[in-house]
Amino acid sequence: MSEIEDMNQTQKILILDFGSQVTQLIARRVREAGVYCEIHPFNNFDEAQIRAFDPKGVVLSGGPASVTGSDTPRAPEVVFALGVPVLGICYGQQTMVAQMGGQVETHDHQEFGRADVEVTEPCGLFEGVWQRGDSARVWMSHGDRVTKLPEGFRIVGRSDGAPFAAIANDEKRMYGVQFHPEVVHTPDGARLLSNFVHVVCGCSGDWTMAAFKQDAIQRIREQVGPDGRVICGLSGGVDSSVAAVLIHEAIGERLTCILVDHGLMRQGEAEQVVTLFRDHYNIPLVHRDASDLFLGRLDGVDDPEKKRKIIGGLFIDVFEEEAKKVGGADFLAQGTLYPDVIESVSFAGGPSVTIKSHHNVGGLPDRMNMKLVEPLRELFKDEVRVLGRELGLPQALIGRHPFPGPGLAIRIPGPVTREACDILRKADAIYLEEIRNAGLYDAIWQAFAVLLPVRTVGVMGDARTYDHVLALRAVTSTDGMTADSYPFPHDFLSRCATRIINQVRGVNRVVYDVTSKPPGTIEWE
Repeated sequence: MSEIEDMNQTQKILILDFGSQVTQLIARRVREAGVYCEIHPFNNFDEAQIRAFDPKGVVLSGGPASVTGSDTPRAPEVVFALGVPVLGICYGQQTMVAQMGGQVETHDHQEFGRADVEVTEPCGLFEGVWQRGDSARVWMSHGDRVTKLPEGFRIVGRSDGAPFAAIANDEKRMYGVQFHPEVVHTPDGARLLSNFVHVVCGCSGDWTMAAFKQDAIQRIREQVGPDGRVICGLSGGVDSSVAAVLIHEAIGERLTCILVDHGLMRQGEAEQVVTLFRDHYNIPLVHRDASDLFLGRLDGVDDPEKKRKIIGGLFIDVFEEEAKKVGGADFLAQGTLYPDVIESVSFAGGPSVTIKSHHNVGGLPDRMNMKLVEPLRELFKDEVRVLGRELGLPQALIGRHPFPGPGLAIRIPGPVTREACDILRKADAIYLEEIRNAGLYDAIWQAFAVLLPVRTVGVMGDARTYDHVLALRAVTSTDGMTADSYPFPHDFLSRCATRIINQVRGVNRVVYDVTSKPPGTIEWE
């Protein structure tokens, strides 16, 4: 069942995942409304588990399959028998209709992107948001569409490509929308989802991060026990830092943090972490310089997945060594987040497509007699920042841009060398300094430099150069699941390029990455 099923949550929303890449955004919108929710795969959460979860309402997500197929996903029948509200989104609407006696067909008129929905009737889902006669901008992504409603349902919204764009059965409190309210491209979508959990489901919206903090501390104490010892992998980033301080509040001196300097950290980062945790928090900290080990093992490796696996494996090896040095540990703590789990492997066996592996997801080798403590595993990045503020961490740390566990290794496409790391570290520091000087740091979700495996001809001091190309990346996002490039003014980018080329030996050309996510990812590897 759920990793946090013992949380004292009396009001919960269950989200059944049919494989949409934006299912996590449904959870974000629900939690933003102050209501706790969890995502579970439609095919790995059986009737007993659903009843035990005791949801106040159920959301059926979108997905890539076609309801018209014979072996495609269907919602567990218990969902429609619980007597709680149900909201079907895109594929979720279609399978609800098909399972309750309606009809879905593939149609030539498909909709992908922005569309306008005409609101034809009021309903609980629209209360205070849309009225009869309104034209509402939404985001569509479908080839199939509903063509016949089950008994008791009525049309409450339609579009050119979806005559049943929104449907309602107020008596059973079941609703379906063909569009995606969870994405920012549906401007009123968050309010619709808030209506579902508050107006339709009757949730009070009193789930807070303060409550999560107290529950998390209690769960850590119960998992670790009165005598258990924990080693925490500390990277210096937001996630591992928040996890460490949270665990320290729970068990005190029985936590030892290990900072592994793999030679792939940002400029001055290791020193900052040591100062903060040893001097400010007085948390036991082991600083291990393992840069030679990591860079030696990465020598000649250019495949990004192999890099991640090597780094993840070496982290485990180093933790094992340090655990023995400090007298043994029963648990290994990590700052794993919900998106890490989703992107690494289908959540709990669900249907989502694997995007990339994460070094801190996937368990421990059998030889290690330690269990994992992952108190942030069900949180999104912005929720971790809120938790960090609850714990009293400094804003300079809480507001720090995300940094991947494999560090600079995945910002150097191709083989990783110490020289390449040094070049990238210096360039990245200049870039971030310019962003801070411009007052833009907090407006950007993540910014970093990438050292490309490309050399170009240049002219410096009347001499020919043949040096590296450096790419700059900066994105805006709310949760890291989708992102847009930050629209820097041209003079800002020119200033960055000039400083980097003048001050970082080995770079003679700078470019800016304007790709959104999707289709790209935020990191290059």
